[in-house]
Amino acid sequence: MRVDRAVDPFGGRSGLIEAFRAGSERALARAISIVEDQSAGFEALLDELRSGVGSARRIGITGPPGAGKSTLAARLARRLRNAGHRVGIIAVDPTSPFTGGALLGDRIRMAELAVEPGIFMRSMASRGSAGGLATAATEAADLMDTFGFDRVILETLGVGQSELEIAAAADSTVVVLVPESGDGIQAMKAGLMEVADLFCVNKADRPGAARLVKEIEVMKAIRAGYALRGVPRHHARLTSPGERSGWAVEAGGGSDDVEHPGDPIASPSVWDVPVLETVATEGRGVAELMAKLDDHFLSLTATGELQARRERALLDQTVRILIRGAETRALAAWERTKDEFLEDLLTGRVSPYAVVRQLSTQE
Repeated sequence: MRVDRAVDPFGGRSGLIEAFRAGSERALARAISIVEDQSAGFEALLDELRSGVGSARRIGITGPPGAGKSTLAARLARRLRNAGHRVGIIAVDPTSPFTGGALLGDRIRMAELAVEPGIFMRSMASRGSAGGLATAATEAADLMDTFGFDRVILETLGVGQSELEIAAAADSTVVVLVPESGDGIQAMKAGLMEVADLFCVNKADRPGAARLVKEIEVMKAIRAGYALRGVPRHHARLTSPGERSGWAVEAGGGSDDVEHPGDPIASPSVWDVPVLETVATEGRGVAELMAKLDDHFLSLTATGELQARRERALLDQTVRILIRGAETRALAAWERTKDEFLEDLLTGRVSPYAVVRQLSTQE
């Protein structure tokens, strides 16, 4: 990696690596910038700094825009820090159409964390990645992991169906929803039900919060396959959100109160996705969120799912790196040869498909 010493205080790659391993947060920031910009030699740098990856617990925070994800992430980071953890935060912001960089909205909203020792926050551009989580953000998480942060929070944009990408990068995924915005239906449409390890109804002091909690519980019941158990009898009562199916039957209800034959009963080893209520601006419910994240990690470890998830994440990352490399090489080849094909393309003498076939055979 060739870097101008006038603008690089580390004097090149070896100096950067030395400072990184010595615990310089400035070196960490520089390494992330090199990765985000895909500067020459960035993959070699990542390869050399990969030792230790897998030590940190990664927490994904996702959900629709305006749900209060940044505020919740900041509150969670502060509580984790107070508990003695070193916390890295990656906030994936929209990409500027002019510079290609992050618009820094999350950095502004989390400004109070910038001076907190033991907390490192980085705002990154989505770069058009489906799901708002660029491959570079996963690689930045690897760098934070290697650097020694034992908790890494990844906060995404919130762009609907493509939020599924966060599940591949996190051990635990928190889906944040808010009342009065149709988030219950949106969660089902966007596929967020599949990625959620914990649901968090934020801004729970607003009207409609209890209703949203119940909607999520019912959707959970449907997806878990015990929808019949979720149908209230003529004398049934709707229970608290903590009860698994969302419905219970009053005592003394008669023969109709028995379970429907064939209703699947969840195994105790299966994680029952909790639905929590928070008011992030006041810090309400954040302690409970942190406790449930610990419970989820213990469940993952006990069942072997943690290892399975991390293996899937590693394979997914490898595929995305492979695709990125292929795209880079294809674009470079096109830039070198496009003038040869331009006139024929514009006049219709050759199709784009024929051009691609020819370029592919040249490789």
